[in-house]
Amino acid sequence: MIEMGVIHGRFQVLHLKHMEYLLAAKMRCRTLYVGITHPDISAYPATSPLDKHGRTKADNPLTYIERYEMIHDALLDFGVKREEFEIIPFPVSNPELLLQYAPADAVYYMSICSAWDEEKYQILCSLGLNVEVLWRRTEEEKGITGSELRGLIAREKEWKKYVPRTVAEYLEENGIDQRIRQLYYTYGGR
Repeated sequence: MIEMGVIHGRFQVLHLKHMEYLLAAKMRCRTLYVGITHPDISAYPATSPLDKHGRTKADNPLTYIERYEMIHDALLDFGVKREEFEIIPFPVSNPELLLQYAPADAVYYMSICSAWDEEKYQILCSLGLNVEVLWRRTEEEKGITGSELRGLIAREKEWKKYVPRTVAEYLEENGIDQRIRQLYYTYGGR
């Protein structure tokens, strides 16, 4: 087991496939750094044409702190000890800033399911980081996506089965499910 690992994602909304990724990485390291990409889409918007969801409020309805709290609560609920993880900003759209937030001597774990994931892999490798691919999956093999999940929430379809219990509670208690609905219909029901 290595000392430190890093993973990253937008986590807009944290779902069970994200948890699979988080827990697979955590099994490989003592301390897991969970990087939240696009911590602020105004300050760190998408810079790559392959990053299709890092630009709009409809695709990024949760704030950094909301995502932080969701991830924090879900990891604890899944039995990860608090001293075994950190949650950090991960401005992948500004790679020159990444090492101001994440440790250079960690192993960077990834799942690759899209061309954008391939580009992020190249970005991390170009920084001289130790990158390990946990798995490669096609779009069809990927499972639920954040976009699909936000669509289910917006259309008031069954969505809770795709998220950790703590996430469903958090979204409803904080009115985030209503925000997702409003943004979804304001921006044309994508």
